[in-house]
Amino acid sequence: MSIEILSEHDAFGGKVGFYRHMSASNGCDMQFSIFVPPQASDSPVPILYYLAGLTCTEETFMIKGGAQRIAAELGLMLVAPDTSPRGDDVPDDPEGSYDFGLGAGFYVNATKPPWHQHYQMYDYVTAELPALVTQEFPADGDRQGIMGHSMGGHGALTIGMKNPDRYLSISAFAPICSPINCSWGQKALGNYLGGDEGNWAEYDAAELVRSVNTKPHGRILVDQGMADQFLEQQLHPHLLEDACKESDVPLELRRHEGYDHGYYFIATFMDDHLRHHAAILRE
Repeated sequence: MSIEILSEHDAFGGKVGFYRHMSASNGCDMQFSIFVPPQASDSPVPILYYLAGLTCTEETFMIKGGAQRIAAELGLMLVAPDTSPRGDDVPDDPEGSYDFGLGAGFYVNATKPPWHQHYQMYDYVTAELPALVTQEFPADGDRQGIMGHSMGGHGALTIGMKNPDRYLSISAFAPICSPINCSWGQKALGNYLGGDEGNWAEYDAAELVRSVNTKPHGRILVDQGMADQFLEQQLHPHLLEDACKESDVPLELRRHEGYDHGYYFIATFMDDHLRHHAAILRE
């Protein structure tokens, strides 16, 4: 294998593994986790990528998401990359803030120094990691879906909509729907891409919906907690909802009273998301 095994654990008839490899895209070691369902012992299985949010790592989803039992039932391989490049040579926010730099790659290809040398998360997620997964694991590269949370929800929406022939199914939990219109996104895109906001639109889900030439294969599923502490200032799901209506892009936006931004919320509705993806990937 061209990857280093950090640990592997039997789970629900399959296996959860944590791995490291040298990333050509990001110019540093990257880590990722995978759940391989029991059905993979017979034939390659569909792949569902999960992109985590600010401050998270490749471990967060596998530990907190509660997805493995249903993924084993449905025969879905789960893949979760780290949220940014890391290492002694990788630059970080000079102020040490959680919302930029390490743990906050925003799934973009940075174009401005010093970030451009390492922060190429879009290429990593869409090209390098999938090639590695299909090479090293019993994965069906023709049946891929993508989902994510918060910053990772932004990543899942933008990556999925920009690559509809590659990602057949899309969903998100409490995504940053329009980074152009929130402080998290303005800081990240301004630093990674520069001050010209015209370059930001390709990484803004609400803007992308209006410009996509090919619509997603199935409806986009989004769940949002109404007690989410970031809802009003950072997430703006109404902007995505309005854009989808204007462009006739199928969106199921479900609003849930009492739920916040955390993984108890995610775990509550994980079953629905996995079944959403499985139904599309099995077609």
